[in-house]
Amino acid sequence: MLIIYTDGCCLGNPGKMGIGAVIQKDGKTINEVSKFIGQGTNNIAEYEAVIKALEGVKDVEGEILVRSDSQLLVRQLNNEYKVKMPHLKKLKAQVDSLILNKKIRFEHIPREENERADYLSKKGAESGN
Repeated sequence: MLIIYTDGCCLGNPGKMGIGAVIQKDGKTINEVSKFIGQGTNNIAEYEAVIKALEGVKDVEGEILVRSDSQLLVRQLNNEYKVKMPHLKKLKAQVDSLILNKKIRFEHIPREENERADYLSKKGAESGN
């Protein structure tokens, strides 16, 4: 199983956004993402982190577990909460298209279990000009 840890960061809300993701297989990190993605909100950054990570593993077969410390994001992706904001509906639609016909689960984890993705997202936000 592939495990993906994601996080989005916003320096100010709205402000500079960064995304971070750690992709692991068999307990070993096989890829990391840290990127500045422009100006926006924390929720946009959280969604963009998941999208970027899923785009990076789109050809992977088998089960994928996506972990995030954003309870709102995870509950929206698991269809437990409705997505009300139009700009987030578009991002959720992107995630839905990326997970079509795949075995993907979304899991909320405590912030302490997401430290590396958090670090990468902050590094991405801070690198923006």
